[in-house]
Amino acid sequence: MKSNRITAAALLAISLFCAITAAKEFRDMWKEEPIARGPGVAEVRKLSDYFPKLKGTIGDTDIFVLNGSKPGGSILVLAGTHANEPAGLVAAVLLIENAKLESGRMFVVPRANRSALTHNDPQEGSPQRFTIKTPWGARWFRYGSRATNPVVQWPDPDVYIHASSGQRLSGNETRNLNRSYPGRPDGNFTEQVAFGITELIRQEKIDLTIDLHESSPEYPVINAVVAHERAMPLASEVIISLQLEGIPFSLEPSPRNLSGLSHRELGDYTDTLAVLMETANPSQGRLRGKTDESLVLTGIDHSYEQAVKLGRLFVSFDETGHPLEQRVGRHLAGVLEFARAFSKIYQDKPIIISNVPGYDELQKNGIGRYLLPVKQ
Repeated sequence: MKSNRITAAALLAISLFCAITAAKEFRDMWKEEPIARGPGVAEVRKLSDYFPKLKGTIGDTDIFVLNGSKPGGSILVLAGTHANEPAGLVAAVLLIENAKLESGRMFVVPRANRSALTHNDPQEGSPQRFTIKTPWGARWFRYGSRATNPVVQWPDPDVYIHASSGQRLSGNETRNLNRSYPGRPDGNFTEQVAFGITELIRQEKIDLTIDLHESSPEYPVINAVVAHERAMPLASEVIISLQLEGIPFSLEPSPRNLSGLSHRELGDYTDTLAVLMETANPSQGRLRGKTDESLVLTGIDHSYEQAVKLGRLFVSFDETGHPLEQRVGRHLAGVLEFARAFSKIYQDKPIIISNVPGYDELQKNGIGRYLLPVKQ
């Protein structure tokens, strides 16, 4: 009898420890990583400024606005559509903390689906956060999920019907922001966030929209720019310039047979030139090995080294992996080249961005060199 009581007490203590640990981790996922206002940031707005219904919800995300000293065009950089694709978030933060606008305006949304950063995908074993070393100390960032937190939007239907097209998709796509555009003001949470972003583009008359993403090494659309047909001439020039710089990208047309995508619906329903960029993220692939902070940062995975030998990947893969510096550098190089090409084609609306680290600088010096000190 006494032995049973001791065992029960031990099990109770272990259960309490697990519960307290889980509660702390759950709470920490709702704490946002700090972002410093760089020298070019004029103001920080909220998505609810464009769609008031989002005010007070987890969908009411920050919008960092950078204004040039001279008039010009406008560019919107979206990151965090899928919170398990960290290079976009980090690239957006580097723009916010470093970029200066000489001409035009830039709007940066680092956490497009803010809710997706508050949880992980079940059974994926993903880290909840990762840390980047800087000269000022460590900077941490959350590693979230592809979809809206079910605490915010649940249950998923058996079949998700995209509102504007009527296309039928898997039920869990109802929480995928990149299947929800152009959104609905009276739709579900994810559709309302999409509608808010669409309203930002409409009300600010955004000329160019770039949605930053990552894809797994076994996905065919990788290290690629996906462009709406109206943005194809611009994207073609960007691809050529990046390749001449030694940063290979492929160019893919925005598919007409898959609805809700940012580059498809924003191009169809607004006047913006809409594109999406994909980089190679080993931490979200199906053939990966252990998913931990090291994989997020270094992109080194021995399982993928074997997979490429078997012809299972759409990107090269060796012992150097695909580190975060490489992926972030590709995103930043793409954003800068899109701004340059836009300024060349639309000379009456220049978008001139300066003070952003180049691809080679990031590879040499690391990301931390360009992150500002923040209050942790």
